[in-house]
Amino acid sequence: MSTTPQATFDPAAIRAFQFTYNRLLPDGTVLLGYALDDIEFEETFKLPVPLARPEAVQGLLDLLHWVAGVSYYKAAIPQHLVCETGAPPQATGQLLAALYSEGLGEFAVVNGLDRLPHPQFPRGDDVPAAGPRSEPERILVPVGGGKDSCVAIEVARRSGLHTELFSVGDAGPIRATAELAGLPRHTVTRRIDPRLLQLNTQGALNGHVPITAIVSCVALLTAATQGFDTVALANERSASAGNFVWNGAEVNHQFSKSRRAERLLAGAVAEIDGAPRIFSILRPASELNIARAFAKMTRYHPAFTSCNRVFQIDPAQRLSSWCGDCDKCRFVFLILAPFLEPAQLTAIFGRDLLDDPAQYDGFALLTATGGEKPFECVGEVEECLAAIRLLSERPEWSRHPVVQRLAAEVLAARPVSDAEIDAQFALSDDHDIPDALIGSVREVLGA
Repeated sequence: MSTTPQATFDPAAIRAFQFTYNRLLPDGTVLLGYALDDIEFEETFKLPVPLARPEAVQGLLDLLHWVAGVSYYKAAIPQHLVCETGAPPQATGQLLAALYSEGLGEFAVVNGLDRLPHPQFPRGDDVPAAGPRSEPERILVPVGGGKDSCVAIEVARRSGLHTELFSVGDAGPIRATAELAGLPRHTVTRRIDPRLLQLNTQGALNGHVPITAIVSCVALLTAATQGFDTVALANERSASAGNFVWNGAEVNHQFSKSRRAERLLAGAVAEIDGAPRIFSILRPASELNIARAFAKMTRYHPAFTSCNRVFQIDPAQRLSSWCGDCDKCRFVFLILAPFLEPAQLTAIFGRDLLDDPAQYDGFALLTATGGEKPFECVGEVEECLAAIRLLSERPEWSRHPVVQRLAAEVLAARPVSDAEIDAQFALSDDHDIPDALIGSVREVLGA
C-alpha cells in the first residue's frame, strides 16, 4: 500500500476510511492505524509508565482508536467505514455516530457542505452495561490550563479523595497550573501523523474536530493504566448550548463538551468491564458561576490562560499569553469582570479590554448581537447578558466605554431580570456526579 500522499488530494475520490490497527506497547506508546483508501496514517500517544494492564485496557484502547480517527476521517468524509479491528458495540456506535456527525457540525459549515456527515459504522455485538459502581476513591482531573480546570481541581481536592492531574502536552499554562495546584500530573504526548498535515496543504478537508472527546478517551486509558477509578472532567452546563441551527441541525462548537456527548461517552465506557467512570465535575454550573468561584482562587490568576492562540499546533504561530483580541479573551474577561477589579484583570490580560472602544463589536457578538455566537468555547448568550448587567451596576466598571455602550445598545434591547441573574448561579440537577463529590461541588460553586 502507498503511504505517501499525491501532489494533490481529491476528497471526493476516496472510497473508504479504515481503522487498521491499535497497539499499546510496554513502554507506554500507543499506536493507532488508519487509512483513506491506500493512504496510511499512524497516530501515536506516549503514556506515562509504569503501566498496569487491567482488563479494561483493550476496550479503552479500541474506544480511543475509534474516537481519535475523526481527525483523519474528516480529510475526505467518505460514507464507507471499515473496522478491521472489530466493530463497535451498540452504545459505542451511538457515541461515534454523534461525534462523526454532530461533532463535525462546525467543520461542515466552514467547509460549505450541504449537510452534516453521516458515516455508517458497522455494528458489533450488544454488550450489557456494567452494574452499579462503587464510590470513587482515586480521581484523575484533566488540566487544560484554563479557569475551569482550576476550579475542577479545587472541587476534587475539597472532597478529600486522592486526586492527581492529567494533561495531553505540557503547554506553559498547563504546567504552571499543575505546579500551583501542587498535585502529581500524568503527562501524555500526542503526535498527529505528518501525512495528514501534508494532505491539508494539498486539498484535504480540514477544520474543527471534537477534540474534548479525544482527550477524554486518552484520560480514560491513562487512568486505567495508572490505577485510577475516576476521570473528572471540567465541562460546564453552558457547553450544551449550540451556536445556531443550520440546515435543520444544531451546530455546537463545544459539542464534545456537551451534556449529550457526556452521556454518550459514559454509555460507551459502561460497555467496558472495569473501566474508570467519567463525568464532568462542573456540569451543574454556568460559566458565570464558575468564574465567580475562580475569581476567589487568586493563586491561579498569574498562571491560567484560555486564549487558544497559546495552544497553536505551529510553534511559529504560538503566543505565550493572552492575545487580548479574540473571542475567547473577550469572553473570559467579560465573565470575570463582575467579580474582580479592573486593575486585577489588567494584570492578568496585560490590558483592559473593556476600556478599548475598538473591542465593542467583539463583546456584542458574544450576545449574538451583530451576528451569530462565535465558533469558540464561549458561554451562553444569556450569561453574557447577565454579566453585562452586573458590570453596569458596578461603578468601577460602568464608566468603561465598552460597558457603557453594551448597556445602552445591547442591554436596553434585551434587559435581564433579577430572576435571570439568580438562574445563572443556581446549580442544575442534571449531572452524573457521585455522592462523594457533590457536596464539594456545592461548597465551591454554591456561594
